[in-house]
Amino acid sequence: MRACAFAIPGDLCQKTGGFIYERRLLEELRAAGREVHHVALPAAAGAAMQGPAVRAQVARALEALPPCMPLILDGLVFGAMRPAALQRLSCPVVAMLHHPMGLEQGLAPQLARRLLAQETANLSQATRIVVTSPHTRETYIGLGADPERITVALPGYDGPRDRPRVEAGPGILSVGLLARRKGHDVLIRALAQIADLEWTARIVGKRQDPAVAAELSALITELDLDARVELAGEISDAALAEAYSSARVFALATRYEGYGMALAEALCHGLPIVSCAAGAVPGTVGAAALLAPPDDPGAFAAHLRTLLESPVVRADLAACSRALGQGLPRWRDTAAVMGRVLDAISLA
Repeated sequence: MRACAFAIPGDLCQKTGGFIYERRLLEELRAAGREVHHVALPAAAGAAMQGPAVRAQVARALEALPPCMPLILDGLVFGAMRPAALQRLSCPVVAMLHHPMGLEQGLAPQLARRLLAQETANLSQATRIVVTSPHTRETYIGLGADPERITVALPGYDGPRDRPRVEAGPGILSVGLLARRKGHDVLIRALAQIADLEWTARIVGKRQDPAVAAELSALITELDLDARVELAGEISDAALAEAYSSARVFALATRYEGYGMALAEALCHGLPIVSCAAGAVPGTVGAAALLAPPDDPGAFAAHLRTLLESPVVRADLAACSRALGQGLPRWRDTAAVMGRVLDAISLA
């Protein structure tokens, strides 16, 4: 097995889907006996707007790699790099893509268009492309990527499947960055519409954007939900597992997902789900969820009401969830897919 490099920006231990995916992939590739060199890039290397100093630092790090060494390149860096910079690399590039950077919520329209055009141009520079879902594969094919060079490597989950439930009342759990794309504002507005029911809600996730966190906190107060809705921030892995086990419903009002690792974890815990028909969500949750249109608090509230009021519907969705969760890959399986991609490059 040929040695390879894996270039990732910022702190590998960040508890966001993309960073969890790449950290676990790195660990499992090494556990399988592969020599993988972690190229630690500055956090700003994955930012939508790279300054000249950061671009120069990224170029030095990547251009120093041996020509024969495959490079797994984080999708944020891949999307932020200028096409000319990618062209200068002599090593084969495996683009590790979660979803197009230009589709991120909250970007100025001009910046979103520029990023999408740049990433589209970059696709032709990648020897192989690895994505996290069939939906994302189709998205990149739509941007012009060669279908023959795209491989799907679903995220893994190594925790227990279908843990015993802990009865803790009608708790609603949502897990996701406090970012506009995750739609927590839609969830909060939906919760206000079912205030006549008994429930509590907990939103777990990193405060990535202070402005979004402040807006969500203000919205909770405005809708008189302070006693019922908690913005929990980041919590430990053990506490998160306990939160899944004690929740009655999982809810994520996301505006877009390239896969949805929190949704997959809800499946592994056998939870009935309310989410949105956006991006890869329908393909991830299958029949285990009630799906509302994005940005529709009324429809989302109606689905929450159904699950809170109907034990039969909850049980049916939970059974589907458990079945889907049992079939999801573990991280060693994800790494095996990437390993086959690396081996194909070596044999080419």
